[in-house]
Amino acid sequence: MFARRLDGCSAATVTEARAGDLLAPGRVIICPGNLHLKVRRVPQGIMTVLVDQAPVNGHRPSVDVLFHSVASVFGKESAAVIMTGMGEDGAAGMGAVQEAGGITIAQSLETCVVDSMPRAAIEAGYAGRVVPLEALPNILQTLCQADRARTRVNATDLETPQGTRR
Repeated sequence: MFARRLDGCSAATVTEARAGDLLAPGRVIICPGNLHLKVRRVPQGIMTVLVDQAPVNGHRPSVDVLFHSVASVFGKESAAVIMTGMGEDGAAGMGAVQEAGGITIAQSLETCVVDSMPRAAIEAGYAGRVVPLEALPNILQTLCQADRARTRVNATDLETPQGTRR
């Protein structure tokens, strides 16, 4: 239901992941409940892998599982964004993306409904950028456009909607 609701209010196509889905520009894939989501490189591109393993950090799905997978597959071309949420899930995975040379972004604590997930990543030093919620769409769009142009964007070069660096 969540994927359908997002699909109805987004320009992107939003679906719940199925094993073997190929990643594509303009497509948003959401992990189904009670499974972990990973990505794998195959000759046809990058595909989703659904994993029925034990909870990580008390969660299934776990953002850490996804981020570690993304870091492994995409390396320096990976990006991780942590937004409002409860607990520390995602912080260690964001550290893996950072270690791989990828871009890491956390939602600013003052714009979170629940700030413990981004706080954990920020306090661990894994968030390369901390930005308010309203800045995230422009930053993500800039990242996607840069990827399409096959250029590397440094996280410090990304601008907020007001045109000022944060």
